Amino acid sequence: MLLGLAATWAPLFSASHMAITRHENPADYAARVQAELKSAWLPHIYLDRVRKTRTRAYSFEKLKPRARIVIQHTLLGVELKIGQRRLLCPDLATARYLSVFARAGCEQVAVPYDITKISQLADELESSWHRMLLLVDHLASQKSEAFRRRINQLLLTAIRREVAEAGAGDSVPEFKQSTRQRSE
Repeated sequence: MLLGLAATWAPLFSASHMAITRHENPADYAARVQAELKSAWLPHIYLDRVRKTRTRAYSFEKLKPRARIVIQHTLLGVELKIGQRRLLCPDLATARYLSVFARAGCEQVAVPYDITKISQLADELESSWHRMLLLVDHLASQKSEAFRRRINQLLLTAIRREVAEAGAGDSVPEFKQSTRQRSE
């Protein structure tokens, strides 16, 4: 009878599930989340999709940790409110794009100069952000809230480090204005 139950339950405990339950270290869970996200890892999107285009640098001056981040629509336009500070944004897509990096605590980021690309990038970055949080909740569902917070802190530290390593670029993009003149 016991042998029959063991055979029935065996498929439920796959090698990947056993690897997760065996790890008790938050760093192992953080590495697993990064591995699961693969190309959807936020710094990977930033490096491959943002930094390879023409960008301008944006700096969050005096960004306080755990500040509440809200996008507000006002009579003057769209504002990104970080704690008590209000930052005027040219459009909703830019506010959404910047809010992801503000939530991560990045001090400087590159903003694509081509405004037609910002909306799609904001979608991808927000999706990556929420997938990361959902993966932490799923993989560490049997762990305490403090354990999950520690995993999130490790992931945020990795995001900040990788975005800082990729750099924010120049504050004003370089415009190459070379013209060809006919030589006769």
